[in-house]
Amino acid sequence: MLRERIITALILAALVVTAIFWLPTDITAVVITLLILAGAWEWSAFPGFKHVAARLAYVAVIAACMAFVWTKGIDSPRAAQLLPAALMWWGVAFFWVIAIPGHVNRGSAAFAGILVLVPAWFALLRLHQIAPFWLLFLLLLVVAADVGAYFAGRRFGRHKLAPRVSPGKTWEGVGGGIVAAGFMALLGTFVFEVDVVAFVGVCAVVVFASVIGDLTESLFKRHAGLKDSGTLLPGHGGVLDRVDSVTAAAPVFLFGMERLGLLS
Repeated sequence: MLRERIITALILAALVVTAIFWLPTDITAVVITLLILAGAWEWSAFPGFKHVAARLAYVAVIAACMAFVWTKGIDSPRAAQLLPAALMWWGVAFFWVIAIPGHVNRGSAAFAGILVLVPAWFALLRLHQIAPFWLLFLLLLVVAADVGAYFAGRRFGRHKLAPRVSPGKTWEGVGGGIVAAGFMALLGTFVFEVDVVAFVGVCAVVVFASVIGDLTESLFKRHAGLKDSGTLLPGHGGVLDRVDSVTAAAPVFLFGMERLGLLS
């Protein structure tokens, strides 16, 4: 299982680097859009949509929301209003996961997908538009947190993080993820020559958000009775299983970096 997981991760890494740096900007935007729409297809199972027509209709709704934002301009102030809205949503999601994880129905699961996927799509496109290296760093930060949490959790995991949502996740795993992401953040301060305190602070909040993103997807998967969101990625499950942390981390990272004037 671990071997399969590593092989898939290496292939994905090569594809991601290619898409970020060597494809034309418009093609990269298409790739990101298709990735999010694949996530929308998987998310359509969380509200319990069974028929292909219903699931395609849900994907079409997500696509329509993305098209509306696109018409406003990815770099426009009106489109940027998605970011504070996304932060409010992730605050609600945190409360939801911690306090009332059993309160999920078809409508809330369907609406949550819009709040998760559309701002994430916007943030990924915007970061790539500003500078591809910022997008790559965000992904590396999240991967570092995920890898650190995975190995620390397997080795030291004892205390459950959110047993009613994701029984396999532990506080020890979170600690390992924070340590790994901390090293990545410090490396980023040298690469990008930014203020250490402000940058590391943003990265810390982003890592916290990535955990909420992971747990939120687990919340809706559990409601739908699913172990994985899909089977597309051997050893990883579906697209959402690989990008769940990014869906929360991307808008939080973009918002924090822009507010502190650290993007260049």
